[in-house]
Amino acid sequence: MIRFGLRLVLAGGREALTRLIVIAAAVAVGSGLLLTTLAGVNAVNAQLTRYASMYPNASAGDADPLWWSNRQDYFHGKQIIRIDVAATGSTAPTPVGIPSTPGPGEYYASPAFRELLADHPADQLGDRYPGRDLGTVGPAALTSPDTLLVIAGGTPDQVGKLPNAQQVTRVGDSPALPEATVNLILGVIAGGLLFPVLIFIGTATRLSAARREQRFAAMRLVGATPRQISMVAAVEAAAAAVAGTAVGFGLFYAFRDPLAGIPFTGMPFFPSDMSLGVLDILLVALGVPAGAALAAQVSLRRVRISPLGVTRRVTPRAPRAYRLIPALLGVAVLVFALGYRPESSDGQTAIFLPGLLLIMAGLVIAGPWLTMVGARVLARYANRPATLIAARRLADNPKAGFRAISGIMLALFVTSVAVGVITTIIANRGPAPIGSTDAGTVTTVFDEKTTSVPDTLFAELRAITGVRSATAIRENPVVTDSGEVGVIACTDLPSAYGRCADGASVIEVPMGLSRWRESASPATVWPAASLTLDELQRLPVGAMVVGTDGSAAAVERTRTVLEVAFPTFWTGPNVPGDFESDFANTMRGWEQLANVIIVASLALGGCSLAVSVIGGLTERRRPFSLLRLSGAPVRILRRVVALESAVPMLAVAAVAIGMGLLAAHLFLRAQMGYTLVAPEPRFYVIVVVGLAACLGVIASTLPLLERITGPETARSE
Repeated sequence: MIRFGLRLVLAGGREALTRLIVIAAAVAVGSGLLLTTLAGVNAVNAQLTRYASMYPNASAGDADPLWWSNRQDYFHGKQIIRIDVAATGSTAPTPVGIPSTPGPGEYYASPAFRELLADHPADQLGDRYPGRDLGTVGPAALTSPDTLLVIAGGTPDQVGKLPNAQQVTRVGDSPALPEATVNLILGVIAGGLLFPVLIFIGTATRLSAARREQRFAAMRLVGATPRQISMVAAVEAAAAAVAGTAVGFGLFYAFRDPLAGIPFTGMPFFPSDMSLGVLDILLVALGVPAGAALAAQVSLRRVRISPLGVTRRVTPRAPRAYRLIPALLGVAVLVFALGYRPESSDGQTAIFLPGLLLIMAGLVIAGPWLTMVGARVLARYANRPATLIAARRLADNPKAGFRAISGIMLALFVTSVAVGVITTIIANRGPAPIGSTDAGTVTTVFDEKTTSVPDTLFAELRAITGVRSATAIRENPVVTDSGEVGVIACTDLPSAYGRCADGASVIEVPMGLSRWRESASPATVWPAASLTLDELQRLPVGAMVVGTDGSAAAVERTRTVLEVAFPTFWTGPNVPGDFESDFANTMRGWEQLANVIIVASLALGGCSLAVSVIGGLTERRRPFSLLRLSGAPVRILRRVVALESAVPMLAVAAVAIGMGLLAAHLFLRAQMGYTLVAPEPRFYVIVVVGLAACLGVIASTLPLLERITGPETARSE
């Protein structure tokens, strides 16, 4: 029967060959995207693994220890990672990515950082890293080709006194993030795209299912057994899937390098990161053909019952409202979390993750019922024949109408949750607004307090073009409830940061001269401190605040002067929002990945719908031909087909986005106390453009209607 099945595929005439090509092409696109998704997950994991090499844990062993200290710096809002190392003996480990440990006054730099040094004046960046350039840090230590990394050498005494200094005997084997967290993030991302891919492949393999059922029913009538029919169907489907999977592998390897350069997570991958493991290859190479064969088996359930089962078509039983229960339970779990929030991360995951999974499963389960309700409402208010026919057909078999768009619903829900959460976090924790006083303020908080700052430093800072003020803030001996607060003399307070309370000579101010999330303002009134000017001068200096005009050159020159003056800071001089800006950029990377999932899932959904439309037209060409013979214009039939596909898709998109934003709001309120901030307009533009593209794909199949519904199709043999 295997040879017979292959003969039907290869020598079954034009219709069989066309079906083989269409299914193979669809499976090629789907398997190519599936491979890209799996490779993308591996690439993100590889990035996180290399990120771990920058932050080793303290360890002991037989080898000589290596002093290691991580510090952070910023340039034009981009984070620079500085690693200071010092070997204590000949057997000390060598940092990953470089041939040897640099000595005092030597350093290695990443390719992107070397370009940055070459493109900008030394007084803005290069003077922060004096010494001899030994070469380039290799990819093994870089999370991305764009990573800004410098590995500088020093003596054991120098590095041992730096913040966060530790001795290590092993490097490159520390986890960067909890494994469960990484797996959860990657699982959600992969699931958001994998489900539409699998729906697409399954829809493609069911193409012309009704026509094949009729042929197999005829074979049953002449004596073929159900087992033989199943074998022939599996061979037909698997043959097309094998050909498509092979082409899919070719597409993946042909476009792997360009895909690696796209910053899906906010930074590009190395091409080698987009790799496939043996398990990934076997999963696609064996799983896709096996899934195609299974889909073919399922599509023949009526033939297996009886060879006459194909002709006994009845309206399936209507879905019931109880299908809404899982989704409502998921929402209830998230509402419950508003009043009960576990302290541990595991406890929080145990509440939030099941709630989200319940909603996702509930949307899929409730999809046919929602489709049926929407179709009945559409039928009630229909005033045109095409609308009535489409609505009645959807209401009669809502499961079939929903099947091809279920992937779109899940992908839009997952991405709506992600985009809603990310947008809200960025809005609440983003950088200082451009043009504000804070955006031009460079703050240095001393790790080791000093009793004074040289006057020459103030003179050097004020000589920088664009610098407006330089202020030393002293430690407050009085502990306050409002966080770390310093003290300064009223005469030292720059007017851009507020004014003193009436009668005060010494005032209490934040270490950065502005409160977190409250931009500095001349109208701010700072309270008096219970200190005299003489007592103030005896206090250690805790921070320096330099006000600039906000220009990049002034900010970076100020950073450089401060870093040269105080080279042992854990974090370099920063602008309020530097860390938040870096964090926001990371979050935007995940948001961009969510947008990619939206685009890919909508494209896949459009292709799935197109294949479903083609299959539906093939199966219903005789009824449509009879309608044409009875006087129905072709444009009416086209409108019927378009409405059958477009109405469920648009309704599902609205429900999925609404449920996603609701789940995001409940999560944010329970976890962070934030109120949902509406996604940026580009999110809605992406969704609208994607849905319009889906409609365009559907429209491209409509010319086929006139070709296959000619009068000859309506003949009764």
